[in-house]
Amino acid sequence: MAAKTFLDLKSEVWDTGRCSGCGACVAVCPGDSLSFAEGEMIGCPSATGYCKQVSDSVSCGACYAACPRTEEHPAETIGKYLALYAAKAEFDIPHRQSGGAVTAILKNALDEGLIDAVVTVTEDRWTLRPSSAVITKSDLLVQQAGSRYSWWVPLLAALKHAIVERKYKKVAVVGVPCAVQAIGRMRTNEHDLLKPYGKAIRLVIGLFCTESFDYEALIHGKLRLHYEIEPQEIRKLDVKGKLEILKQDNTTTVIPLSELEEYIRKGCHFCTDLTAVMADISAGSVGMPAGFTTLIVRSHAGKGFVDSAVAHQLLSVSGVVDLKAVEKLAGAKIAKTLKK
Repeated sequence: MAAKTFLDLKSEVWDTGRCSGCGACVAVCPGDSLSFAEGEMIGCPSATGYCKQVSDSVSCGACYAACPRTEEHPAETIGKYLALYAAKAEFDIPHRQSGGAVTAILKNALDEGLIDAVVTVTEDRWTLRPSSAVITKSDLLVQQAGSRYSWWVPLLAALKHAIVERKYKKVAVVGVPCAVQAIGRMRTNEHDLLKPYGKAIRLVIGLFCTESFDYEALIHGKLRLHYEIEPQEIRKLDVKGKLEILKQDNTTTVIPLSELEEYIRKGCHFCTDLTAVMADISAGSVGMPAGFTTLIVRSHAGKGFVDSAVAHQLLSVSGVVDLKAVEKLAGAKIAKTLKK
């Protein structure tokens, strides 16, 4: 049976609004034919129209093989794991989201040579505009710390820059569940164009995520026009069943998610995975008091990275996690998605 092409991906995923916007298809396309345009509420990639398989009858189908939305999503609240930890960084991280555990794990991994690059999302501190980035220095990693799961970015498009162009062989990726699902396909699929990515990705850290917002629509639409909040006034955004906005003056504005439906990416409405069940390590603030991170360690590789950070005194862990709180929110996400 012939491999499916970008035309199948377009009809099954893009045209139906299922696209997660993870950027995996952009990364693996050998013809550089796919890209994400800039603008408000971009739903899916743009295509030049050239496809090796369609145009030249050369077997490909890499974009379809990497897409996380061409198969059923996980519908597990927690998933399989080896350990649960309440964790926090044991050094100062100016912009830490919760306990700073993810930054501590990655800093240690870079410093110890366990990885040579981190693919993640950064943001402009003044405008909060997000972008994908390839970080290779731990000091820059610490400077850029702070979760950006709230904003949509085609994160995995940066994998082509990290793995194909810059030839990094030990890459860590920090992303939301849809990106983690795409990486899972890269790691397990026998497609020749996916194998280099699967081999180079050494660590996957998944961030708890209920949904992602469109930057332009939310910041320049809802927050500026309806709440008179400028981006430079915002210290931190957090989503835990509602959008919590902590401002620089230490005041907090809380917006119910029901009020923000039109600013959520359409593809998010198809996702049932809160805790990134296919990651090596999953991380979030749900189930923890302020100043701590919930870590769900799922693989032996993930545990090795955690243990190394603890051994080098950059991370501390305990076994106290409010798992019921995580299960409750994860169950609510599944129920909401399946209801639609």
